[in-house]
Amino acid sequence: MVLRDRERRTRRGVAARWLVFVAAASALVVAGVAALLTSIFQRQQEARNPFYRVVALNDTIDDPAVWGQNFPLQYDDYRRTVDQVRTRYGGSEGEPHSPGAADPRSVVAQSRLQEDPRLREFWAGYAFATDFREERGHAYMLEDQEFTERQKVTKQPGTCLHCHASVYVPYQRLGNGDPIKGFEAMNPLPYFEARKLVRHPVSCIDCHNPGNMQLRVTRPGFIEGIRLLKASQGVANYDVNAQATRQEMRTFVCGQCHVEYYFKGPEKRLTYPWGKGLTADSILAFHDSTGHSDWTHAISGAKVLKAQHPEFELYNQGIHARSGVACADCHMPYKRTGAMKISDHHVRSPVLNVNRACQTCHKWSEEELVARVTIIQDRTFEMRNMALDAVLQLTHEIAEQVRRDSTVAGVRQARDYQRKAQFLADFIEAENSMGFHADQEAARILAKSIDYARRGQMALRIP
Repeated sequence: MVLRDRERRTRRGVAARWLVFVAAASALVVAGVAALLTSIFQRQQEARNPFYRVVALNDTIDDPAVWGQNFPLQYDDYRRTVDQVRTRYGGSEGEPHSPGAADPRSVVAQSRLQEDPRLREFWAGYAFATDFREERGHAYMLEDQEFTERQKVTKQPGTCLHCHASVYVPYQRLGNGDPIKGFEAMNPLPYFEARKLVRHPVSCIDCHNPGNMQLRVTRPGFIEGIRLLKASQGVANYDVNAQATRQEMRTFVCGQCHVEYYFKGPEKRLTYPWGKGLTADSILAFHDSTGHSDWTHAISGAKVLKAQHPEFELYNQGIHARSGVACADCHMPYKRTGAMKISDHHVRSPVLNVNRACQTCHKWSEEELVARVTIIQDRTFEMRNMALDAVLQLTHEIAEQVRRDSTVAGVRQARDYQRKAQFLADFIEAENSMGFHADQEAARILAKSIDYARRGQMALRIP
């Protein structure tokens, strides 16, 4: 009897403990579910409110710090463009520099002229033979142009600020509300007079409408250039801000500045030479049709052209453009911060951000993807070196022939071949992906450059 009572008490004790355990577990589950629901609700609220309206933005505010009060995450990324991390063929870790009254910088980018002394002869007689450095982040785009040694050997116009500063508001002020008229007024100004009118490197207002944050093109050069390109394709009166898709705009806002251009006429109007197309050959043909040249080569006497960072043009010949991939997809990829999906405004090489920039589409390891980029760039660099050598050989042979007898019929033809060969080689030299944006097109351009150089040498051998 006593044994049975003990057994009953034991069973009741076990049952009681199980009830306590189940109750405690249930309470934990309920608390966990409540916490999860609370977190989901909070994240949903964050997603519904992707920014904080601290200040009222309008078309007169070009200070990115003011925009940053509403968009602190994007502004924090934007400020990180001061980072200096070198990739294999681009970027700059910086070199110490002794600041002074004429140049207050304490760090400058490495000199490309010291890295490759051939470039001094390649651009002989032009300002780039005096100073040409590795590219740095957007944070330096204004000061690095202001203090380049090129300013001392040539009188640069206000046109240069079109791509090196936040000019939308200054254009408005100069044009009494009309940015195009402001653009026309700033272009012919001496550089340092125009420099007083701008305050910031590229800013939020240059790419975003302050009313709704939609992307927009603000650079008159691109607005006119893309209209000229579309006209050559049979599309009249193209309005990029009204007719481009959002995905196109994620490339066009970058293409406002990362392009080939020239200064047209005494008014120094910034012009994108796209009347015959975007390929290097089409641009060369456009320049030939207008008779434009940037300078007379100091060694050969040829009327030659200087290419300028044609990333937009080369990218358009590549597989990424054909696949609908925008510049921002790789250089400003999306990322998650809490519940918010934002575009990374720390604009940089995709090689420094492989996980977000590349692996979203390419399901290989970071090592494999970087190796593929390196192979493309190494091979392009090898061909670039051969093209530079070929152009310089032609340059010196022309100079030698002129010293002997400038009346030889082949001199004029050889100079024209130098013009073509030099521009095509410079097109890849000036483009900042070392061929990656369109590797087969880069190889084709460099092969044509070498061919033109050899044709020029043959022209000199005509009796």
